[in-house]
Amino acid sequence: MTTHLDTAVAALGSARGRTLALTAFDDAELLAQHSRLMSPLVWDLAHVGQQEEFWLLQTGRGSYHPVFHPRVASLYDAFEHPRATRPALPLLSPGESRRSLGDVRGRVLDLLERSPAHDPLFAAGMVAQHEHQHGETMLATHNLRAGAPLLTPTATPPGRAVPHDAVLVPGGPFRLGADPAAEPWALDNELPQHEVHVPAFRIARLPVTNAQWVGFCAAGGYDDERLWSAEGWEHRRTAGLHAPMSWRPDGAGGWTRRRFGRTEAVPPDEPVQHVSFHEAEAYARWAGGRLPTEVEWEKACAWDPVLHRRRRWPWGGEPPTAERANLGGTSLGPAPAGAYPAGASAYGVEQMVGDVWEWTSSGFGPWPGFRAMLYADYSEPFFGGGYRVLRGGAWATDPVAVRPSFRNWDLPVRRQIFCGLRLAWDA
Repeated sequence: MTTHLDTAVAALGSARGRTLALTAFDDAELLAQHSRLMSPLVWDLAHVGQQEEFWLLQTGRGSYHPVFHPRVASLYDAFEHPRATRPALPLLSPGESRRSLGDVRGRVLDLLERSPAHDPLFAAGMVAQHEHQHGETMLATHNLRAGAPLLTPTATPPGRAVPHDAVLVPGGPFRLGADPAAEPWALDNELPQHEVHVPAFRIARLPVTNAQWVGFCAAGGYDDERLWSAEGWEHRRTAGLHAPMSWRPDGAGGWTRRRFGRTEAVPPDEPVQHVSFHEAEAYARWAGGRLPTEVEWEKACAWDPVLHRRRRWPWGGEPPTAERANLGGTSLGPAPAGAYPAGASAYGVEQMVGDVWEWTSSGFGPWPGFRAMLYADYSEPFFGGGYRVLRGGAWATDPVAVRPSFRNWDLPVRRQIFCGLRLAWDA
């Protein structure tokens, strides 16, 4: 019989295996900064261990002697040191980072064996999710680096012919937010669960694809100021945006892109990714729709209108599988539209979990009754700061680190993350 302790230990082990696989390269590769938007991989490597020690071993334990000395630990404070400046810090070497990670993990496993109580297990789940989030960040770094490929993609299911239409989500009450009984590792911004009334709306069955985005480019969408917000147009103009990140005209009327060291033709049937909130908003106006609110998105994803209750996943209570969703980070890209009919929600909306994070129109703020969890700085510093919420996870997201209630957030100019969009309309 699998216990909560077994689940926590397995999640920690899975996250660590991924971290080590994404940093299993020579020191020069780990010390390089491939983009000012991202840290050197060696920073992420040590940061996950430093945070694991802080959350699981140091908090509330005054006599604890840390593996990461306070002077060293301060180097991995994400608030104190912006990504652009991290290469100049006296960081631990890759070898020292790996040894420190191993020392911390050994102590953590000892603690969990001695104290298999609720609080350490929640903290362990939080640590596992945090490390998997950095796995996704490290994949973004790999994607931005120059040079020959270091990672090899695995296959995804083929797409299928499916209408690019919209489904109606009738108005009515809905339980918004995580169910703590079913999702004990839900983070503070997903709670508390509460009932909301959502007016009727329509939402696209599938995410917007590359082929649809090519139409936006061909129609002059990047040059039509009427489609953009004032803030979005200013960013488009100053940043020189003319297509999704890494897209280049191929000289014959098509587009190529560079991903993970490979240059390839842009596949028409994949969900578009690496577009900012501003681009997504402009596309939605051009297409005659809008971005869904995050509440609309969550209802379309998780609500069962027949049984009048939430589903654990869009398709039901069973865990994600390779037939239901593109998660886990090995595919190195989205699956084609229509690849996961078994992953459809109760309303028939497909690919809501995995493939690409989907921008919503919502700013990031607390649900009524919000209470910070053991790490108060996880959510609160970002509330009301101009961030936009993304939902659903991407191909790079691990199942441990996503739920229908999971709220990602980023600045509206960001597009190095694995982000796309889905349209919505008023009913």
